[in-house]
Amino acid sequence: MTTRISGAEAAGVSENRVIGNVLRGSIGNLIEWYDWYAYAAFTTYFAKSFFPTSDTTAAFLGTAAVFAVGFLMRPLGGWMLGRFADRFGRRRALVLSVTLMAGGSLLIAVTPSYHTIGIAAPILLLIARLIQGLSVGGEYSTSATYLSEVATPGKRGFYSSFQYVTLYGGQLLALGLQLILQAVLTEQQLTSWGWRIAFAVGTVAALTVMWLRRGMDESASYQREADEDKGSDRGTLRTLAKYPKEIALVVGLTLGGTVGFYTFATYSQKFLENTAHIPRRQVTVVLFCAILVAAVLQPVFGRLSDRIGRRPLLLFFGIGGTLLTVPLMTVMGSTRNPVGAFFLVLAGLVIVAGYTSINAIVKAELFPTKIRALGVGLPYALTVAIFGGTAELIAQALKSAGHETVFFWYVAGCVLVSLIVYGTMRETSKTSELEER
Repeated sequence: MTTRISGAEAAGVSENRVIGNVLRGSIGNLIEWYDWYAYAAFTTYFAKSFFPTSDTTAAFLGTAAVFAVGFLMRPLGGWMLGRFADRFGRRRALVLSVTLMAGGSLLIAVTPSYHTIGIAAPILLLIARLIQGLSVGGEYSTSATYLSEVATPGKRGFYSSFQYVTLYGGQLLALGLQLILQAVLTEQQLTSWGWRIAFAVGTVAALTVMWLRRGMDESASYQREADEDKGSDRGTLRTLAKYPKEIALVVGLTLGGTVGFYTFATYSQKFLENTAHIPRRQVTVVLFCAILVAAVLQPVFGRLSDRIGRRPLLLFFGIGGTLLTVPLMTVMGSTRNPVGAFFLVLAGLVIVAGYTSINAIVKAELFPTKIRALGVGLPYALTVAIFGGTAELIAQALKSAGHETVFFWYVAGCVLVSLIVYGTMRETSKTSELEER
């Protein structure tokens, strides 16, 4: 396959070409995250299919544990596919990541229930989730790098923010399909077999994207680096180890952001059902509408960061998340009004947008091209695995133990740690490794 280069760095590249590259880079991200979030969206339906229990909270704990274990593969995916992207190109890594996601979704779609094959059912669910974790770990690092590299200088915050537009878009697709299935199928049909439709759709979509990605352009930054540097140090842990401060920054940047994101964007669905006792279908509508608004806000915040810098937005998230998480979650747990629940979830997502809209570009600006995908992906994936992937598990465990409100303080504490990092870090847009000097 011929290597084609793209990116605003290349001479003569028009804005339309940049937009085209961003769209092609984003659509695969959309489907990847649809497949990832279909698990979270449909957990309430398939939990008892894989775990032999009549206790709803216990079944949720089982699926939450598998959800968390899937995150453990993300660092491995960040390392493997980040290294692959730095050595062999962003495009090839993106094709590989979506192929893995298709395989994981297919396995979930066809795995029989516990009552049919016994303990093999949760084992196969775990294997599928591990494959998906590997895929998403590599997808984040490569798509964040690709979108940042092909963007127009001066608009990198805006264009790279589409990573979270499509991330939220994937969740919206999962919730949208859930709303459709809730309308056309009975609760019993959804619990029995209807949830499998979501994973079958994800499999077909991922295979389609795999084919589309084979025709993507390579970024000019990578191509230029590959032409100039024929050595073997691209994408190696040895090279990454030369950037300890940048690695620490990625961890600090991510810690509070990933916990806040998974609290408001995914756990809030179970929280509103189990704690606020709002009917499941109404909760789906609430979450869908809140995430839709949050998706629209990403490029607005991203463009703002191009004008005023990245740090002000990170500080907005850090201060808001530290001070307002406990009040928001406390009121959310006692509300019975779906409209009120919508505004509470949205408030949380608006605060988190200070992080989500620009986290890709901030991390990409820290590393040179030869190590950018691995530098963005590996420390990020490790942090998400330890903190983001366990957020729901910790929340469910504390609820089972009768100490649910402790989780609210845990989230606020994680954001506080990141706030300290935001307050002491430099403005990355002023010293960006993406810009030639």
